Amino acid sequence: MSPRRKFYVVWNGFATGVFDSWEECQLQVKGYPDAKFKSFDSQEAAIEAYRGDPTEQLELLKAIAKGRKESVNYEAFPEIKLDSLAVDAACSKNPGPMEYQGVWIRTGERIFHVGPIEEGTNNIGEYLALVHGLALLHKQGKYYTPIYTDSRTARSWVRNRQPKTTLKPTAKNAKLFELIQRATAWIQTHEITNPILTWDTPQWGEIPADFGRK
Repeated sequence: MSPRRKFYVVWNGFATGVFDSWEECQLQVKGYPDAKFKSFDSQEAAIEAYRGDPTEQLELLKAIAKGRKESVNYEAFPEIKLDSLAVDAACSKNPGPMEYQGVWIRTGERIFHVGPIEEGTNNIGEYLALVHGLALLHKQGKYYTPIYTDSRTARSWVRNRQPKTTLKPTAKNAKLFELIQRATAWIQTHEITNPILTWDTPQWGEIPADFGRK
């Protein structure tokens, strides 16, 4: 019998929120001073514990449900590498609450999700998603697994090993800038061997990691 799936709440870490796996939780709390986190048996319980306010919990559940898309048969596109990771971000306004995620293309399984984080931008979210995906694949020993993004900006920032955002640091986005600094430190100290591929939206439809809120 396979172990029951757990969900993890991080209240104090590199990124806060509800995470789908212990591995993702570890990425946020390992090495973070006074990290606070806990596991839960269901996503609903984790969200309730993280948000506290039942109204906020309901809104987050609605957002998660809205983000689910019907299954797409990507095998119909032989040029798509199915055993790969797709990443994307969503931001309701600029700047505004931003979140990002990674999805395994063959199965549609969400591999990681971070946010919402206050006062972010879509470009920053796309950048963090791409670096998060690269770091996760590197940690898993998948050094040559492709990763798809539909963001030209994110690819450019990773290629140049430096984000070029005009967003100014504030008290509200301090956590976001911690993530940016951490991501940038990672790409500046690691060799990137994973192919970073462009998702062809006009030909294939929205990237599998899309939040479906357009």
